[in-house]
Amino acid sequence: MAGKSRIFVAGHRGMVGSAIMRRLRAVHGSSVDILTRTHSELDLLRQADVEAFFREAGVDQVYLAAAKVGGIHANNEYPAEFIYENLVMECNVMRAAHEAGVQKLLFLGSSCIYPRLAPQPMREDSLLTGTLESTNEPYAIAKIAGIKLCESYNRQYGCDYRSVMPTNLYGPNDNFHSENSHVIPALLRRFHEAVQQSVEEVTIWGSGKPMREFLHVDDMAAASVYVMELPSATWKANTQPMLSHINVGTGVDCTIRELAEAIARVTGFEGRLVFDASKPDGTPRKLLDNSRLTSLGWKAEVGLEEGLRDAYGWFLANQGEFRK
Repeated sequence: MAGKSRIFVAGHRGMVGSAIMRRLRAVHGSSVDILTRTHSELDLLRQADVEAFFREAGVDQVYLAAAKVGGIHANNEYPAEFIYENLVMECNVMRAAHEAGVQKLLFLGSSCIYPRLAPQPMREDSLLTGTLESTNEPYAIAKIAGIKLCESYNRQYGCDYRSVMPTNLYGPNDNFHSENSHVIPALLRRFHEAVQQSVEEVTIWGSGKPMREFLHVDDMAAASVYVMELPSATWKANTQPMLSHINVGTGVDCTIRELAEAIARVTGFEGRLVFDASKPDGTPRKLLDNSRLTSLGWKAEVGLEEGLRDAYGWFLANQGEFRK
């Protein structure tokens, strides 16, 4: 009798990694061994340590969800860390996985890989057709490199390394830091604190006009496992040569103003919304074309307001951990 498949989830404490863990357990139960390592147990920036882990762990599959992430402020403040740490982690993990004989790996990217003014909705073949959004270019370049690493290992060694490109994610285990978080956790926290402090208005970065698509992390995890477990023949039949990545989204977007209004409803904020147009808006619109994934039989299930309520509930249950 064959042993259990051993699946390494890198970044299992993060928002996406923890959701993938939940999804794998829901789908497979105890029929697989899920391997995890904390940062103190395995620093993915240390090549020798990563190589030693893969030599000894007997890994069959990898979900590469570990990454340095943040919103516009963090990307502007720490560009060197964003490009360096993401490049090194993905290089170390993919090379060590290949050398250990791991044939299946899923790399988690980001929709910021696409040009700032790419035609909307953005198709997978928009990659490298124009200038990136300047506010997160270092992070985007690192993620593009990850896609190309997958393609290169597939091309040269016959590996089966796949990449999923999610739209803007949110949900349980998100980063609610007061300065370095993405737009949804930042606004959830700001609106919550405004309600607690009886503040009459909340100021939001930018004009409120940019349009964004948001995907609940549980949908992202479901899509990740779905893509990873597609039969190789099905995946290859729906993947163009040299195109190892696939978009994951809802197919629906909204303005930042509409998002803020939804968050106000979820948190019970009844004051004024003020938009500070002196702050950067970022890309005017980001909507993914997810037709390739839907044609393979998957679609998102969590609506935006339902997902916001879930994320806010998690924040309320864990707000004691957020000191800044």
